This record gives sequence, C-alpha cells and structure tokens, in this order.
Amino acid sequence: MIDPRWVFVSAVLGMAGSVRYAYAIVRGTVRPHPVTWSLWAAVPLIAFSARLDSGVGLPAVQTLVAGAGPLVVVVTGVCTRRNLARLGAFDLACAVAACAALGAWLGLGEAALAVVSAVAADAAAALPTVVKAWHDPASENLLFYVLVGTGATVTLLTITSWSPAAWAFAAYVLTLSVSLVAIVSGRRRALRYA
Repeated sequence: MIDPRWVFVSAVLGMAGSVRYAYAIVRGTVRPHPVTWSLWAAVPLIAFSARLDSGVGLPAVQTLVAGAGPLVVVVTGVCTRRNLARLGAFDLACAVAACAALGAWLGLGEAALAVVSAVAADAAAALPTVVKAWHDPASENLLFYVLVGTGATVTLLTITSWSPAAWAFAAYVLTLSVSLVAIVSGRRRALRYA
C-alpha cells in the first residue's frame, strides 16, 4: 500500500476531469446526462458523510471529490443551458431506482451497508449515461473517465483496512470508468469503420 496522503492525487485527478468536462460543455463538445450527473453529485456527497461516520479517514477524500466534481458539471450544464441530454422513460426509471437505493441507504444504520447501497444508487444513476455513450459515443469525454479511473486506482492503493466501507466505492468507480472508456472508445472505432 502507498502512503494514504496519495488520496489527494486522486482528488486532484477527479476534479481535473470534472473541470475538463465542464469546459467541454461550454465548448459544446459533450452532452452530460442530467439524471446521471445530478445523482453522481448527490450520492457520493452522501457517501462521503457515511464514510466519515465509519472512520474510513483519508480515502473518503476521493468520495468527496466524486460528488463535488459532478456538481461542477451539473452547475455548468444548467448555467449554460447547453448540451444536456433529453430525458425519457428509461432515464426516469433509473432516477427512481437510484433514489430508492439512496432512500434505503439513508435508512440503514450500518455504514458498510450504507456504502453498498450508495454504490447501487450510483450505478443506477450511471445507466442513462452508459446507454447514451453506446448510442452517441461522441457526446462523452474520454479524458474524464481516464482521470477518474486513475484516481480510483490511487485511492485503492492507499487503503489499509479492507472493509467494504473502505474499498467498495473506489472499486465501483474504477469499474465504471474502465467500462465507459471501453464503451466510448470501442463504439467510436466501430462507428468510424462502419
């Protein structure tokens, strides 16, 4: 394991990715999905407080930035009123599922179960962006997911206590980031040669 203070590198990578994504919104090169990004802001910020309650320590910084960065994206999207993806029934169903998982999480007294519920809520929130990335890979910014995935890897390397409360959220973020990089780059390649 590496020094726990490396988690600050993870935080910087995550925030840099979010600022880059926000800049891409202003330039008109990406379209954030409002359901995904709103819940990506809310869920980690709540998970951060749960992780603090469980005494996780410095690895919780990655979770804080995982919420603060998307909040920057949401505010940029709303303020510019540009390039927000449209909402459909599937998107709303994912939002309801994420909110239900979030509600279950908030009702749980145990920090480890709360973090697992937070991961489920965040994953439900991610589905609209995964679908959007499949259909319109040009609407996503690969660098964001590379930076966030790298930050999650750094966070995992700093963990000294392998309780689910310590590692579950960072492992989920890494898995999601790798998946989205694969989807976006693979679909861009497939569409280019189709």
